[in-house]
Amino acid sequence: MMGSSCGNGFSRIMRADVFGVESSRGISHTPCREHPPSAQAIEDDLLLEADDDARLPGLEPTKPGEKPRVVVLGTGWAGCRFLKGLDAKLYDIVCISPRNHMVFTPLLASTCVGTLEFRSVAEPVSRIQSALAGSPDSYFYLANCTGIDTDKHEVHCESVPGTCLPCDPYRFKVAYDKLVIAAGADPLTFGIKGVQEHAMFLREVHHAQEIRRKLLLNLMLSESPGISEEEKKRLLHCVVIGGGPTGVEFSGELSDFIMRDVRQRYSHVKDHIQVTLIEANEILSSFDIGLRQYATNHLTKSGVRLVRGVVKEVLPEKILLSDGSCVPYGLLVWSTGVGPSEFVKTLDLPKSPGGRIGVDEWLRVPSVEDVFALGDCAGFLEHTGKPVLPALAQVAEREGKYLANMFNEIGKQDGGKAHSAGNITLGEPFVYRHLGSMASVGRYKALVDLRQSKDAKGISMAGFISWFVWRSAYLTRVVSWRNRFYVAVNWTTTLVFGRDNSRIG
Repeated sequence: MMGSSCGNGFSRIMRADVFGVESSRGISHTPCREHPPSAQAIEDDLLLEADDDARLPGLEPTKPGEKPRVVVLGTGWAGCRFLKGLDAKLYDIVCISPRNHMVFTPLLASTCVGTLEFRSVAEPVSRIQSALAGSPDSYFYLANCTGIDTDKHEVHCESVPGTCLPCDPYRFKVAYDKLVIAAGADPLTFGIKGVQEHAMFLREVHHAQEIRRKLLLNLMLSESPGISEEEKKRLLHCVVIGGGPTGVEFSGELSDFIMRDVRQRYSHVKDHIQVTLIEANEILSSFDIGLRQYATNHLTKSGVRLVRGVVKEVLPEKILLSDGSCVPYGLLVWSTGVGPSEFVKTLDLPKSPGGRIGVDEWLRVPSVEDVFALGDCAGFLEHTGKPVLPALAQVAEREGKYLANMFNEIGKQDGGKAHSAGNITLGEPFVYRHLGSMASVGRYKALVDLRQSKDAKGISMAGFISWFVWRSAYLTRVVSWRNRFYVAVNWTTTLVFGRDNSRIG
């Protein structure tokens, strides 16, 4: 029934429908029509619309004597750290996500200019939690969650677009004993007109690939004969919106790329390329004031133009600022933080300040049973007295580790099944302690701020030693030894031979 190009998770659902036999525990299936429906079929569908959910294929609830099932939505920092720590001997695991890998986001900016290869920052989920690849009753589904029925303990899903499944979109449902929502967040656009249509974001590997292709394309097109000086300057003007760590690191990588590689390999246009960083307030506002000043001076010396302004509208080839000025661009990267995704907004769950899913001190979602949330999509409710934590990788990773340990303890106390954790001891509530912040500013320079909070005292330093600490810390935090090897080799290759400027795809 299924070709080899279809995902493994879906092949488990679909493989036996020709024979009408279930090939895996608890999986039901209702065939999709492969041909246009008749009028009678349409009428039947309308009559059965109220019973649509019951006819969806999927994983049925677990039975007595079977391991409880944990369903995880998302493969970001929080979800993957939870998956890594969860004991597959205690639970069957189902992971649902539109991507089958985790992205090591702190190094994503380096892939845009060729410092690192894309596979160096992507870790397959099956390597993080081996049960998803080897356990007969654990699955990874390449799909989006479209809704949650907390009364029935079910999640409703839809396969990613463009699949080879019999009907597109392919819909199914998965019953859970415990649900962990780690669906991440979306880039904040503040409702500014034109951002979604014309700007590029830097959150996923495919975003970095798009930025790299656009950057190299503009470099090559600008050398075409007959291009006016004005158009050449526009094509080679790279604008970054947002002065947080991601925006600053990308600006630093770009300036380093220009200084070392563009000036050697694109001699005809080397004097036209420019990087502009636009920020409404101060860059790196969470860092020590001395580090902020160091970053400002270093970026300016590296050729990055810093502009303080607020974007009013984004047009196909220029940005309009609130002060009336106009900024032409050839490449626009939007990095102004993240906010609740559309999926999170649609959930009928309590919300924390800022619109995230509200959780208590144990990362449980109150008012619904057996549902937990963590990472960028979750925040503490007001009654907990705790502030909503920042959308940082270290916050998400710490929450994932904490929740995995708590689930393992619950499982050992036979509290993994649905509706069975009421009298289980959960242990100490989650407490977050900030370990500090780091940011690269290009040309072998970085910032390290080890203060626990913005107003606390602590170690802060900048320069080459900080850059060495930054690289060493990130190298140790890369998920697997395989990717650590890739990153180390890429850094060495770039140092010796420079960055590759091939435009592929």
